[in-house]
Amino acid sequence: MYNEWSLDAFYHSIDDPALEKDMKHLEELIASYKEAVRALTGEAPCAELRRIVEIEEESAVLSRRLGGYFSLRRSANSADTAGAKFSTKIQNLMAGKTKESVMFQKYVAKLENLDAILEGDDILREYKFHFMKIKSHAAHRLSDEAEDVFARMNLSGGRAWGDLVSHLTAGVTVDYKGGKTSLSAIRGLADSEDAEERKAAYEAELACYDKIKDAIAFGLNSIKAQVNTEAELRGYENPLAMTLEQSRMKKETLDAMLNAMREAMPKFREYLRHKAKLLGYEKGLPWYEILAPMGKADNTSYTAEEAHRYLVEHFSDFAPDLAEMVDTAFREEWIDFYPRKGKVGGAFCSNLPFMKQSRILTNFSGSFGSITTLAHELGHAYHGKQIEDHRPLNTGYTMPVAETASNFNELIIVNSAIENAKGEGKIRLIETQLQDMTQIIVDIYSRFLFEDEVIRRRKDTFLFAEDLCEIMLNAQKEAFGDGLDPDLLHPYMWCCKSHYYRAGLSYYNFPYAFGGLFSRGLYAKYKEEGEAFLPKYRALLRATTVDTVENVAGIAGIDLTEPDFWRKSLATITDQIDLFIKETSL
Repeated sequence: MYNEWSLDAFYHSIDDPALEKDMKHLEELIASYKEAVRALTGEAPCAELRRIVEIEEESAVLSRRLGGYFSLRRSANSADTAGAKFSTKIQNLMAGKTKESVMFQKYVAKLENLDAILEGDDILREYKFHFMKIKSHAAHRLSDEAEDVFARMNLSGGRAWGDLVSHLTAGVTVDYKGGKTSLSAIRGLADSEDAEERKAAYEAELACYDKIKDAIAFGLNSIKAQVNTEAELRGYENPLAMTLEQSRMKKETLDAMLNAMREAMPKFREYLRHKAKLLGYEKGLPWYEILAPMGKADNTSYTAEEAHRYLVEHFSDFAPDLAEMVDTAFREEWIDFYPRKGKVGGAFCSNLPFMKQSRILTNFSGSFGSITTLAHELGHAYHGKQIEDHRPLNTGYTMPVAETASNFNELIIVNSAIENAKGEGKIRLIETQLQDMTQIIVDIYSRFLFEDEVIRRRKDTFLFAEDLCEIMLNAQKEAFGDGLDPDLLHPYMWCCKSHYYRAGLSYYNFPYAFGGLFSRGLYAKYKEEGEAFLPKYRALLRATTVDTVENVAGIAGIDLTEPDFWRKSLATITDQIDLFIKETSL
């Protein structure tokens, strides 16, 4: 119950007859889709759209079931070669319908009376936003043949490089204290209570990258070159413009947020310098001390069972349906808890709306940080719960709003704990939250700067591992300033963050800052409105898959293009910095 997740809701094993049956049916559905698209005439558009949608819905559910099963298997065990073969087969099947998919999108784009057509059918009416997106994106579509070739080449291009990087980081061995451990396990020691262990783990981590840095550098170069090429071919100003359109987010919103973040950087540096002073450092905080625990807690180590009870108890005060879902996640084995060789690092949540479930991977170490990580990922699961009754093609939310419920969950847990703590225990909790906010504001800003620079420079040159380390160090110095010791940073942060290695999803960094600040604004409204806020909150999460970022925020009365909203959210953090400095300066 408190160990590995169960995938039996998908299939009982890779030899399950149901799996073979579903693979065959997916092939049949794709063939039917191709045939239906090629038969489009435009003479009965409502009926034709309905036919295509019905096939797309069924194939979407089936491909997500199959693809999700093999993806989760490989996340928990990178040596799952049988699963890798099936994944490749599914990818090839889905890529094989790209030409017809583009043909259909162009067909939709040419329908002049699309609104009236959609209103004439109950199912199509629910897909109004879906079809309007198709119509608006038409200007960036390539020819049918080019889209087909691009999708097929991506399987051995960007996607393959991303798979290689995941394989390398999951499988690399780390030499530590005379033994061997995994990268995810060694990174899990960053918040150890033992200062010598934090430093030793940091040094061991940096040393291990020498084994894989060159291969990962080739992967990053190849992926970003592909991204640059795609943006140019599709007529975007740059990959960031392409990402913003994919995110359904205005550039004005991103600029307002980044400007407010830059204004707040001096306060974060003040916090880091103060922490450095408390720990006895004069040149700023060493990287390996960013997550160093401060203060004292009554219980600094939790079992998974204790985490279960803790989270259910604390979420019950906010929303009973959230607490019930959390309890279900633990009891029904949605969670894969502990680090092990071959398992990917970090944490993620995979929403499975077609099953009305989610699956969560974490590398649980027993720290309070592990508790907040679980809370974060369970927030994603709660988000999934709000969208599970949407139709199958309406269940995808974009990067920025993806982190809303997860960060909101963290606020519930940490703020509740702070309110009930005293003395050294309160300092521990406040500083833990400041650590988290420093990660999603300052560190995320450095990662944004890094990726932006890599994408820009990759247009003209190949960036070797040494170049990438230099770019990362410069980005960290710009973001953290004199808050960190410039001689003890993390030059290989580009190796261990999987977000850089998704060819179809660039700049997967600023959404974390967005989610952290947006959720703080929502939390403030919850504190003002109480239970009356909950229906609004659920409606907002439900709308994330069928509306723009700005319109979603509007449900809660928020204008994201105004810097003041972001400044007010950041002020809740800077106030805590002042409190932390005051409490630890007595």
